[in-house]
Amino acid sequence: PQHVVLYPLVSKSLRNIAAGKDPLEGQRHCCSIAQLHEHYSLGYPDLDELQKNPQPLIFDIEVLKVEAPGSYQQDPWAMTDEEKLQAVPLIHKEGNELYRQGKVQEASAKYYDAIACLKNLQMKEQPGSPDWIELDQKITPLLLNYCQCKLQCEEYYEVLDHCSSILNKYEDNVKAYFKRGKAHAAVWNVAEAQADFAKVLALDPSLRPVVSKELRSLEARLREKDAEDKIRFKGIFSQ
Repeated sequence: PQHVVLYPLVSKSLRNIAAGKDPLEGQRHCCSIAQLHEHYSLGYPDLDELQKNPQPLIFDIEVLKVEAPGSYQQDPWAMTDEEKLQAVPLIHKEGNELYRQGKVQEASAKYYDAIACLKNLQMKEQPGSPDWIELDQKITPLLLNYCQCKLQCEEYYEVLDHCSSILNKYEDNVKAYFKRGKAHAAVWNVAEAQADFAKVLALDPSLRPVVSKELRSLEARLREKDAEDKIRFKGIFSQ
């Protein structure tokens, strides 16, 4: 039993990785024995039971795939700081290629990984410092690409959150206004959408044809919605 007494913590980390979370989520920087005494629950009943009553374990290992030498790409959490910086342009390129192929969900996952690498590095810098700002300027285009994927996946409120966070720092980011405007329009925030599209035109008048198309689409959807509402309410009041 003494050989697997720390396995519950290892298993929790592996489960976090499988769920796309930080493998050390919920753990402080202290020794593993201290972790065992500090946490009353690991969040998984089977691991809690194993933690209370350590016992010999048998592991079944299944080979899922075999990769060619040099083809393996580490997950962001396992990379060193230098490896993260080197990996970001490659992951960004992979995301762009997937997007061009129409694989939007896969592309968004790549952009997310690249953002995670840079965010991890940014957390080690003083907010507002030159290095922090440099990393943030690398994160912004990746985040906008991620938002484009989320627009296509109809996850509009995530787009609103991310674009607003960009605009809180960079008030002249045309792409963030445009994507936020599209997201507002999709969830019927008409006034907010119109305001964002107006800001796009103020910052870049050359985008008038694109903005006009979006506004016409919004107006057409509003007319269609009004017609549907009239029919629906007419049915209610005639009963």
